[in-house]
Order: sequence, then structure tokens, then C-alpha cells
Amino acid sequence: MRLKNKFKEAIAKGEVQIGLWLSTASPYMAEMAATSDYDWLLIDGEHAPNTIQTLLGQLQAVEPYPAHPVVRPLEGDTALLKQVLDIGAQTVLVPMVDTAEDAKRVVSALRYPPVGKRGVGASIARASRWGRVSDYMAKAEEDLCLLVQVESCEALKNLDEILAVDGIDGVFIGPADLSASMGHPDDAGHPEVLETIERCIRRIREQGKAAGFLAVDKDMALKCIEWGANFVAVAVDTMLYINAIDEALVPFKGLSKGSEKKKSY
Repeated sequence: MRLKNKFKEAIAKGEVQIGLWLSTASPYMAEMAATSDYDWLLIDGEHAPNTIQTLLGQLQAVEPYPAHPVVRPLEGDTALLKQVLDIGAQTVLVPMVDTAEDAKRVVSALRYPPVGKRGVGASIARASRWGRVSDYMAKAEEDLCLLVQVESCEALKNLDEILAVDGIDGVFIGPADLSASMGHPDDAGHPEVLETIERCIRRIREQGKAAGFLAVDKDMALKCIEWGANFVAVAVDTMLYINAIDEALVPFKGLSKGSEKKKSY
């Protein structure tokens, strides 16, 4: 009954996994996305208006489909990660990991005592199918996948130390926060930022870890894959929705009520 983490296996082999960002906080929208052929779906709890309950609903909506759900919690808080794991998330993407100490704390939050600090409640948790997976605590770590976000100048300085932390499966470069930290807000395409992103991706892969990125620009996504990134999100659901709404209106601009010129007598 235990579900194997195929996403973890794929990125460990260096296989490229293409993902979609889910920011609507809607199980209905998440299920629609899951019917597509993306390899993974990022359920965003950092910048989208999600709660543990809405994260749970999206995990349940996505489960019948092949796409692998990745949950990004608000932060790497031990108690919050306990809840995210207990509702059934197997892969988590933790934002704002700046130091090796940050990374070690997150690893500890994913592991049961005596090696970690994850609270014990598997028998009443969805993760263990409410106790039906009898060996869940003993083998949970095998199928948990930890991805951490490097997205500041401090994190860049500590990248090698973060990569050396046991239990980190992959490192995701956060382009928006990174560019702002480097003094180029709203300009993730700045040459200095791009050079840094390439150097980091190559370094991550050299150290045997998976490298991740979000690029809604096709050329940028392909460039990151060329550099070695192997879990790459290529679109955001809210952006796709907004663009589609606007494009549908374009042919009818000027035809709405009140657009006709009034006659003058």
C-alpha cells in the first residue's frame, strides 16, 4: 500500500522532470492540471493563499493521476512540515534555505526520532493510510524527497555547505528572490543573474544533487535544462489563466455595451 516516490527516483537518475506551478489554491484547478502530462505539480503554500486544509484537498485531487505533487510550505518550520508530511506529501520544496544549519533543521524535521524531530502521529495520519501501512515509520524516509530553495546572496555563499548536508535530494534556484538579493529586482534575466544561475545549476549537479528551476519563458527553461537542471517548472496556472482570459477578449474589444458612438442632432 505504500506509494513509491517515482519523482525522487527520476531526479536521482538525472532524468528531466517538467513541472507546472499551482497557485490557485483550488483542488478543482489542481485536478484539471493533473489530467495533463506534466511530471510534477508544485502546490504553492508560500505565495498562494493555501492552508493545510487546501493543501490536503489538492493532494487528494491529484492522487489518481500520474503527475507527482510537490508541496512548498510557507517556511521550513518543524511543526508545519510535520503537518504537510502527515497529510501525505512525499516531496517538499522548502523556501529560503540560506545556510547548512537551515538545511540540517529541515532534514531533521523530515525524520522521526531518534535521528530527527518529526512528531510521531503516523497511526492517525493520511501519510500512513491511517495506520494501514504498518511499517510507515520505519520506511517513510525512503520515499520522502527534500528539495530546498537557494535564493539569496547568503545562500549562494553557502551553497557547497548546503549541498553537503545529508538528506538533501535537490536544490531549487529561486530566480525572483535571487535577482532581488543580487540588486536586480524584477530582472531575473540580467546577465549577472543568468551567469550565477548557470554556475549554481552546474555546481549542484557536479555534487550529485538534482537541480531545479522555474522559467515561464520557453527559451530560458530550455537553457536551464541545457545547463543541467532536471526538475524544471515551465508555467504557472494563474498566469496561464490570466493570459487566456485576456486573449479571449481581444477580438471583441470595442464591441462592449456603450461603445457605439452617440448620435448628435
